Amino acid sequence: MRLLEGKSGLVIGIANERSYAWHIAKALTDQGATCAYTHMPGDRNEHRVKRSLNELGAAGAWMRPMDAAKDDDITAVFEAYEKDFPRLDFVVHSIAFADRELLQPGKFITTPRAQYLSAIDISAYTLLAFARAARPQMAKTGGAILSMSYYGAEKVVPGYNIMGIAKASLECTNRYLASELGVDNIRVNCISGGYLRTLASSAVGGTETMMDAVAAKAPLRRNVEGADVGKTAVYLVSDLSSGVTGETIYVDCGVNILGA
Repeated sequence: MRLLEGKSGLVIGIANERSYAWHIAKALTDQGATCAYTHMPGDRNEHRVKRSLNELGAAGAWMRPMDAAKDDDITAVFEAYEKDFPRLDFVVHSIAFADRELLQPGKFITTPRAQYLSAIDISAYTLLAFARAARPQMAKTGGAILSMSYYGAEKVVPGYNIMGIAKASLECTNRYLASELGVDNIRVNCISGGYLRTLASSAVGGTETMMDAVAAKAPLRRNVEGADVGKTAVYLVSDLSSGVTGETIYVDCGVNILGA
């Protein structure tokens, strides 16, 4: 029997078949989970996510539009999910946003107030919003909420800038949610994935040589792959991690342990 047979949940944040959310969805479905999906409003966004789901072998999967900056959209998605699925075993939060013009070395000091707050809103507050919307259904059977972070939340990564602040807020939100939701047997964990060339990471200036540097210095002497994060997501969603909550787990081939 596969590890996630009979479990179902929401994966939020697939941009294309290179995104971490896509690799997580693949790993979850390979282990028997039923995944439902969201996409940003708009025909172009819907088409892009549908194309990515086709690559997963998930053509026709449940999918709804959602602007994560709007509470009404979040409520509508979770209410629609509850009508169509008898249980909510997991929620994967894999979204973030910052103005790419600010994601350049030396540009952090120029970050306007509105852009600062927007980055935290979409990248971190939404984890709280999703957890609040998920709680009534998830509390019936227990479950797992999973989010995605990066080492720039802990140490300075040139060009990561406001995203580092937002991811630090995400990781702290993760811990506070874990503390409050444990009473409902809801576990809340975060994966800090290594650098992977995606739509999001390509917006950060100064990363052109990062993959070569990681492959040379990382303890495993290679870059992280999407499948590495997908396998960790399976663990965190499955009963194998039944005693794990409030953690940020690094999946970066060991880069985070290095001093330089």
